[in-house]
Amino acid sequence: SDSLPPAHYKETVNTILLWIQQSEAKLSMPQVAVAEYEIMEQRLRELKALQSSLQEQQKGLNYLSTTVEDMSRKAPAEVSQRYRSEIEVILGRWKKLSAQLVEHCQKLEELMTKLQRFQNDTKTLKKWMAEVDVFLKEEWPALGDSEALEKQLEQC
Repeated sequence: SDSLPPAHYKETVNTILLWIQQSEAKLSMPQVAVAEYEIMEQRLRELKALQSSLQEQQKGLNYLSTTVEDMSRKAPAEVSQRYRSEIEVILGRWKKLSAQLVEHCQKLEELMTKLQRFQNDTKTLKKWMAEVDVFLKEEWPALGDSEALEKQLEQC
């Protein structure tokens, strides 16, 4: 009959649900605390790719919504209600996934900034420690030479 959704509708539902499932699985992977910038960069690229992929699926989602709207006009109430509930569940998971993606990206970008700052600070500190080390290994003046000793302490 006219009221049942076209085959394409079912295919699209399955495609999108599968996509949502896979993406949810990717996002639920435990976030390992990495202190390696390259690994974080890689993870961020994966998340951004997931975001573009999310945009690409949007067409299918819109198609589902309009198809359900059309059916609501023709189909008996209980039939259209069933499809309406289905699309609401899909949209709910979609929105949650979308929000999680944004949140994950932001968190990761913040961590990367912090890590970079920390690495720069560490570099500066190591340089300073090396300088101090060199200084401490220098010959110290004899104790009687108070002027030379004062100079060296000042440098310190």
